[in-house]
Amino acid sequence: MKHATLFLAAAALMASTALVNAAPTAKMTAAVADSARPAADTARDENRKPAEMLEFAGITPGKIVVDLLPGSGYFTRIFAKAVEPGGRVYAYFGTQYDARLKSQGRDPDNQMADLKRVYKNLGVIHGPLTQFVTPEPVDVVWTSLNYHDMHNKSYNMDVNEVNKAIFKSLKPGGLYVVLDHAAADSAADDVTETLHRIKKSSVIKEAQAAGFRLVTEGNALQYPGDDGSKRVFENDIRGKTNQFMLKFQKPRR
Repeated sequence: MKHATLFLAAAALMASTALVNAAPTAKMTAAVADSARPAADTARDENRKPAEMLEFAGITPGKIVVDLLPGSGYFTRIFAKAVEPGGRVYAYFGTQYDARLKSQGRDPDNQMADLKRVYKNLGVIHGPLTQFVTPEPVDVVWTSLNYHDMHNKSYNMDVNEVNKAIFKSLKPGGLYVVLDHAAADSAADDVTETLHRIKKSSVIKEAQAAGFRLVTEGNALQYPGDDGSKRVFENDIRGKTNQFMLKFQKPRR
């Protein structure tokens, strides 16, 4: 009986962090098909699989979602449609991220102003990442292809403080979803700088240290042509890097 109990417990644990790729709903598919999305975004859909990402992150009508370090708003637009009716989206720009975009000649306020004219349920937040805070408790904090940057010297901060602040801003049971370019487990710690990748094990360790529980992994963004040895900007793999998908949860109590 004891062995059976241990087996069932182990099976339950494995199921709780199983690789999952369920089918997106019609609402999620419609959000991706939004006619207001620019052609530059839709051209990337085949590789980024946005409908599947909505399903993985559980982004549904009525949810309050943060798109952390949103870039040009690829996912921000999709989230804003997916949470209708009744939901809200916050595009969260960190101080260091603002500086990075402006150094590239991109003004985050201007680009988000354009989005806010289209998506009335969108808000924009600026502030130090280590002091991450939202106007209200949120259901989901999402970040895609940016977590590794927070480890780099140019950001000059403690990622653990960011994760703790995100934990505080989530509702009990809320989700923290991290997608990033995968590095080999044998990679040196500076792989975040050299290849713009990060080890999945590092993200898991850091999120768990902040109090999160890993509940699900996804494998929809794995590409056999990427062996993890190249910078993510190389032409033959750009847009087709192996990415890990991690979904963490803030305990309900």
